Amino acid sequence: VGNSSVLTCSSKSNMTMVIWKIYPQDGVVCTVGYRADLNQTNKINCSDSVDWKFRPDQDLTLEIQQVGIADEGNYTCEVVATDGYFLETYHLTVLVPPRLILSCDDHGNPVCEAATGKPAAQISWVLESNSTPKEEGHDNGTVTVSSKFTSHGTDVINMTCIVSHPAGNQSKSIVC
Repeated sequence: VGNSSVLTCSSKSNMTMVIWKIYPQDGVVCTVGYRADLNQTNKINCSDSVDWKFRPDQDLTLEIQQVGIADEGNYTCEVVATDGYFLETYHLTVLVPPRLILSCDDHGNPVCEAATGKPAAQISWVLESNSTPKEEGHDNGTVTVSSKFTSHGTDVINMTCIVSHPAGNQSKSIVC
């Protein structure tokens, strides 16, 4: 999320038309087209962040600037040329890194939270804990995972929470 994504499409000799069709998981189909004989481009139902990376008569690459969760979905590039019809398909998955929040509850137990990540993060502790993480889904597709450290009868002063996520791992320590 927040980065640019670039999807390539193979150019063919004697190309007459190219259409990128974007099927977002929660939105209206968007099309970005190019007609070679008129050297004309067209966009229908697309946000300003979706466009050709370069001139389509030279490069058929599509760019999504500042990718958001709403951009997740299927992207197809259809090329019509004198020697046939060519199709390339992509599935764009958007990763949202969670915010790591580490605090102490009213009883002095460390509580680790991986807030609003996509997909859900995994939480572990440097020392083993019999804690069961709890997940809360949000309307925008993100998930908050929380875990409370429960000690095994030993006094632990400094605790470290580790959050594992495809967008990057994080760790933080706290004294409760």
